[in-house]
Amino acid sequence: MNGELGFLDLDTVRIGDRVDWKLDPYKNRSWVMVFQSLRWAGRLVADYETTGKDAYLARGTAVIRDWVEKNPYRGRNTPKLAWAEHTVSLRTPVLVCLSKHLSAKWLTDSLNAHARFLNDNSHYKWGHNHGLDADIALLGVGCRMGNAAWRSKALSRMTTTTKMDVDSQGVLREQSPRYAIYFHERLKVAMDRIRECGQQVPAELARRFGLMPEHISAATMPNGYLVPIGDGAADVQPSAYARPDSKVQIYKAGYVFGRSAWDSKDASYYSIRYGPGMKFHGHEDHLGVTYYAQGRAILTEAGFHSYEPSPYRDWTLSPQAHNVPIPQGRKLRPSTPSSLTKKTVTDDRQSYTLTDKAYGVGRTRAVLVNHDRKDVMAVLDTVSSGKVANLWHLDPKLAVTENSGGRVVVKDNDWRASVVQFSLPGCKPVKGQKIVTGRPKPFQGWISQTYMQRTAAPVIVSPAAKALLTVVVPGTADGPVTCSGSTVIAHTPNGPVSFKISGKNLA
Repeated sequence: MNGELGFLDLDTVRIGDRVDWKLDPYKNRSWVMVFQSLRWAGRLVADYETTGKDAYLARGTAVIRDWVEKNPYRGRNTPKLAWAEHTVSLRTPVLVCLSKHLSAKWLTDSLNAHARFLNDNSHYKWGHNHGLDADIALLGVGCRMGNAAWRSKALSRMTTTTKMDVDSQGVLREQSPRYAIYFHERLKVAMDRIRECGQQVPAELARRFGLMPEHISAATMPNGYLVPIGDGAADVQPSAYARPDSKVQIYKAGYVFGRSAWDSKDASYYSIRYGPGMKFHGHEDHLGVTYYAQGRAILTEAGFHSYEPSPYRDWTLSPQAHNVPIPQGRKLRPSTPSSLTKKTVTDDRQSYTLTDKAYGVGRTRAVLVNHDRKDVMAVLDTVSSGKVANLWHLDPKLAVTENSGGRVVVKDNDWRASVVQFSLPGCKPVKGQKIVTGRPKPFQGWISQTYMQRTAAPVIVSPAAKALLTVVVPGTADGPVTCSGSTVIAHTPNGPVSFKISGKNLA
């Protein structure tokens, strides 16, 4: 009402009474998309409905009509993003909402133009959250204008897209748990709109909706925040969702999540990535792990910065921004799938073996996690040819206090943890780990915890070896870790933990 807009936690922008529809104050596609979606003008119409203030409806109507008159589809001066498929999907419900209070030819004509756009499959993204939004919009227009063909098409596509994007375990295939929350919320909107339209909710739509909460809970760390996998920053805190009964979840879509307990911020927690090659909102993070223990995130990911094209955005997508093994002298083969080839799950210990050929040679990672108040994560990296190095991105709250003899010690106030590395065969302590923090060229040592923000954070860069064993011991700076033959013993504050190296596996 004051002629100011604020999106995406960026500073407000003055638009005045006469809106410049080419505004792009931050050179940010996401800002422009929200601007062109008119959802902010739709807010005025919705607030008119709840308050009865005519000024809100008048201002909303004036803004929306001005947009419609100045931004025709394929108009010479129409900004490109104004008619991008997702922008249209989000703007159409605004027009539908206004049409409940206003009968005008310009509005009816625009609704028809939007519906024709949405009805065209060439603008549709199958198996994607954008497709679901398009169907919510088309259904709304079809119901408002009494067009049975549009209603039917929206329901049919919506069901197909949901089955394509949400698998039988309730996991979103877009490779980002953050988008699972969005898709679940939008499915709720979709089912509400279906009922409002006097239609029956397809059974499969309701079933997949009911399956999704457990996956979202599984991807939530003990501190209540979503693990930052794919296009998802570390500041996403899901509301209460139904949770699985088990403490370990293995999803064929490419996730392993495990914890020592529910309902405890001090529980240990880990994630592992594998499965189909990178797509949609995924990153090149296969074989990557995260680790949380004793109330702290220890191993994390570089996170999500924005969708703006930049060298930094490219880096956040790359293996170098994740806790992964990197064969030396080899080039990445993007979007290579990986496999979980072995797993052993007991109440207090789990072990997994994963493999792929993302670099043209066999790359294998074995992961062992021990709980029972004796927190340890061990990772064994091997390659079929040549040498391998790895990266360990530490949470920004952790500071490195020691790096010698194959042991890196980190602290958070009085708390300590150790990251100990050995080269195999021979169980020799690795020498020459580098700690990189906030390097601008090439990028390394950054964590993006919130949108359009990055924080310098330490990364352990290992030297290369034929095989690397990495042991993370939370809670101690000096507990010995010994490796002799095939036996490894890690001394935690609550006692020793021993495990075996068996070929390329840990047990």
